[in-house]
Amino acid sequence: MSGENNELTPQQQIEVLKTQLAQARTLTALGELVGTTTHEFNNILMTIINYAKLGMRHRDSATREKAFDKILAASNRAAKITNSVLGMARNRTADREPTDLSGLIADSFMLLEREMNKYRIRVEQQIRPTPQAMVNGNQIQQVLLNLLINARQAMPNGGRLLIKLDYNADENMVELVVRDYGCGIPADKLPNIFEAFYTTKQGPDASGKGGTGLGLSMCRDIIEAHKGRIRVDSTVGKGTAFTLKLPAAVKPVASPTIGAPVFVPQIGIPGQTPVVG
Repeated sequence: MSGENNELTPQQQIEVLKTQLAQARTLTALGELVGTTTHEFNNILMTIINYAKLGMRHRDSATREKAFDKILAASNRAAKITNSVLGMARNRTADREPTDLSGLIADSFMLLEREMNKYRIRVEQQIRPTPQAMVNGNQIQQVLLNLLINARQAMPNGGRLLIKLDYNADENMVELVVRDYGCGIPADKLPNIFEAFYTTKQGPDASGKGGTGLGLSMCRDIIEAHKGRIRVDSTVGKGTAFTLKLPAAVKPVASPTIGAPVFVPQIGIPGQTPVVG
């Protein structure tokens, strides 16, 4: 690899290193997810085992039917978690396609449900109907998971977490807000939080998660690569809000009949999946 890199220009070498760093960050995110979901799988397995034993002890049809329902529900949840983690592991391409952000939100909370419950985080969702966003779903989910974990860590004694999804027709952007009501970030540190290796965390918390300073830097790089924007607003003692703006996969135009906005596909972008219909 070093011999190959010597044949590249300095700019090309920088791009190769950026790609390798992004892959390393993805593996780090997957490692944290595996740690979280392993505990969740233990809970699911205990549910399956306990209801299987219940069904074996009792011969009446009502008890057995209840046991089968609980086993099926737990198994389906395990399958969804597995598919979400495997999807992140498999999807290493940078391709962008029309993506339902509300689905990414649901998947992310499914992966973090146990952690949110354990730390007494009350989740409130304000999800409005929006057009799909033209994004790489795997990368945006990494950003979302990072912001959700940061929000949870900002409220070590529990609290409220608000997530909002809306559409800004004037900018043709899908807006995603992750808002915690935790400790907040001091004003003198706020301008630096998107810098690589900068962190406001003192070290690993009770869950073993600390801060390398790479998380928010990665988030900014991913959002900017999508031609989007990321903004942070924070007040010490009141909490922090991260706002993501991502390009919609459709372009609003005025309807010739009723004057209401309708959505039409944008022109396909090379290397991306065009919107259909």
